[in-house]
Amino acid sequence: MSRKVVRLTVDHLARLPESIRSCLFWELDPVRRDRVPAEEAAAEKEAWLSEVLREWGSCGRVVLVDDDVAGMAVYAPEAFVPGAASFPTAPVSPDAVLLTTVYVDPARTGGGLGRLLVQGMARDLIRRGGIPAVEAFGHVRHGGASPVTERVRCTVPADFLGSVGFKTQRPHPTSPRMRMDLRSALTWRDEVESAIERLVDVVRPAPKPARPPTPTRVSGSVPRASE
Repeated sequence: MSRKVVRLTVDHLARLPESIRSCLFWELDPVRRDRVPAEEAAAEKEAWLSEVLREWGSCGRVVLVDDDVAGMAVYAPEAFVPGAASFPTAPVSPDAVLLTTVYVDPARTGGGLGRLLVQGMARDLIRRGGIPAVEAFGHVRHGGASPVTERVRCTVPADFLGSVGFKTQRPHPTSPRMRMDLRSALTWRDEVESAIERLVDVVRPAPKPARPPTPTRVSGSVPRASE
């Protein structure tokens, strides 16, 4: 079984479940969201993704398992995410990008795919530079009888965020805002790259020693006995 993380594109949306590719919880404010007919929701999400890709760049990662789309993470500056304003712990810190969605195929949960998506996001943002942190609105459900609201369906569980490096930035009983500092991930990346360089030096063939010059004899000369 092969697993790889790639950039999110509009083509990937069509390979996701209907509930994911037509969800506009983050992409539109509540008033505009209610005005979008159900049959146009998927096209509206595609238009949003195209706009962010054009104006900001890569804003998501997809995990492929044997070339099947098994999960997706979406992240962007808060300016592109009007739905974030409805949270009691808003706004997002001005220096942070917002992680909105982490989806994993229910049939593939428990295999570490969510962690792969978060790691792929961190690598992308570190390479870009100038982005010190990622924040997310987690959800906390109290007891099995808690209602599954739209907010719960569209946010990331707080316990998952905590398990992949996020810490509570602003506490709340149900919607804490959590933050991951990318400087720690940057340190980790530097250490890994240094280790790889050391490994390459170990396995790289040593240069062959230079051959000593071949002595040349001058025609007609005879070595003296002292030589």
